[in-house]
Amino acid sequence: MTSKNDEKTVKSLENETISFKTNISNPIENNKIASLNAITSANRLYGGYASATGKKQDVDAQTLIKILNSCFNKQGDSNKFFYDLYKHFSDILGLNYCAVGLHNENSNYLSIKLIDKQDATYSTKIMLSDVNNELVKAFSERKIIFSDNSSCLKLSQLTDVTNSGAIIVPLTVLNDCIGVFVVSDNYNNNAYLEFYKLISSCFAYSHKNSLLHDLVNKNTDIDSLTGLYNHKKLQEELAVEIANSLDKERDFAFCIVDIANITAINNELGHAKGDIVIREVAKKIKKNVRNTDILGRYAGDKIAIIMPDTDVSQAKYVCEFLVYNLTCTMFDDLGQLKFSCGISMFPKSTNRQDKLIMLAEQALMIAKSKRNKTGQSEIMATSDFNFWDDEALKCFVQILTKKHASLSVNIEEELIKQFHSETIISNEHMLDVVLSLVNTIDAKDTYTKGHSSAVSRYSEALARALNLPSVEVERIKLGALLHDIGKIGIPEQVLRKPTKLTDEEWEIMKQHPAIGADKVLKPNKALHDLIPIVKYHHEHIDGSGYPYGLKGEEIPMNARIVAIADAYHALISDRPYRKGLSVAQACEILKNGAGKQWDRKLIRQFITLAPSLATNI
Repeated sequence: MTSKNDEKTVKSLENETISFKTNISNPIENNKIASLNAITSANRLYGGYASATGKKQDVDAQTLIKILNSCFNKQGDSNKFFYDLYKHFSDILGLNYCAVGLHNENSNYLSIKLIDKQDATYSTKIMLSDVNNELVKAFSERKIIFSDNSSCLKLSQLTDVTNSGAIIVPLTVLNDCIGVFVVSDNYNNNAYLEFYKLISSCFAYSHKNSLLHDLVNKNTDIDSLTGLYNHKKLQEELAVEIANSLDKERDFAFCIVDIANITAINNELGHAKGDIVIREVAKKIKKNVRNTDILGRYAGDKIAIIMPDTDVSQAKYVCEFLVYNLTCTMFDDLGQLKFSCGISMFPKSTNRQDKLIMLAEQALMIAKSKRNKTGQSEIMATSDFNFWDDEALKCFVQILTKKHASLSVNIEEELIKQFHSETIISNEHMLDVVLSLVNTIDAKDTYTKGHSSAVSRYSEALARALNLPSVEVERIKLGALLHDIGKIGIPEQVLRKPTKLTDEEWEIMKQHPAIGADKVLKPNKALHDLIPIVKYHHEHIDGSGYPYGLKGEEIPMNARIVAIADAYHALISDRPYRKGLSVAQACEILKNGAGKQWDRKLIRQFITLAPSLATNI
């Protein structure tokens, strides 16, 4: 039998429930939502999960809205938002569990994620073909469904709440249903329905925003033609890989693949055809690289590959495999395509990102040159060629001057660094390196191209005529070759100026002997013997020269020899402002300067040699 006191308690709880139900229709209409514990009852549907009745707890609408807003604002993604919601509201609302089912459009099912009162998580899938399932009905019909049990979730692990009732709320955003929100609480009524609807709306918008954010980022990072990373994202991934490789002390390869004759294809068959080729090549590369490799469209018809934890032999193997598969791809009207690959290695080639890219481009350019000669696809790594080879150096300079002028990479400084880092193994090797460097520097001044080589020949002839020891002759020959190396530090607008230099420009030009001696030769011990030649070849016998104003015997003999050869070649060479002088005219000027600008004895000896010094200017 039920006592009168028990009847009063039940009656009181029923009254409170009705009162709360009326007020909650708009959770922020009345500031007091009601006592959450006061409406707890030992209903048979919630056996084992019923909250203990007892101390009354009042929770106002502002508190709930504040918590919800906090979860919404700090969420990083919809999953985190879901778990934050459950963590904050499970005790307050007396939840048995909370679940979210998101629609997978590709496979047409609801992907369910559930978290229960013990913080255990479960996952399952509900196919939309199961039309009798209440979750599917709520999603398809976009209506709220009150379920008497939780069997619709098809989670056998939820044995304690199998018979628990649940509220299923469709997740809708701008008339689009993206899934369902499922909640089970301790109360056999819909007292919190409006608040659950509010939570589901916030979650739906959170998830939609997350999808839009990912889509925007994807569109920002993905090249629209190839579907690979764009140049910006590729640079970011390269920076990440450099950091990872430094941290783990491992190598990686950076490769650029070039498709032959895309410009010709665009011109002859149209850009649409060229785009088809690039897109299909990108698909083929993506299909045949390793899972760990990172792809991006570097530029135009060039696709870059970052190969983590890869040495040069492995990188070449990957490229060979790619080229084989690519050359097996046939296109209408085009036949078999040819490819070039350039590979640079981190950190063996360089530990700088910009230089890693430049060296890969240098290797690619050499591979393209080789491809043009052989007619076959070519692969070239930075370790495959000598930096000082004419072809390699030409490619390096071209890349620096034309493509990377905005990267604050100074071509002269790069060449000097490479020059200083070169291990000289013989005199012949030294001569080859010096010649390459000199030719590159001479190319800066189109009006004096070949000047250094000519001065070296004239200086050698004069030294031999003076019967100097062969060792000294070789030193003079090499020093003369490097006499203008300091022009590496002179701005091109000064070097190439076709008219007379201003006083300020002339002061800049007068620094090249000191630059050559101190910046280029001094750091290399093997070249210290050449410093006097380079440093003093513009000094005059009467002390009127530069940069130090030395005179007479203060000027080393080898520097005086090179000074005469330098002046003679300048006189007989064409200039923008005059034609080159004849041998007789040049010798007359040398005679007049003897004892003033040049050594008198050396001038007499040189004039006897001059007619026999054939030169092509």
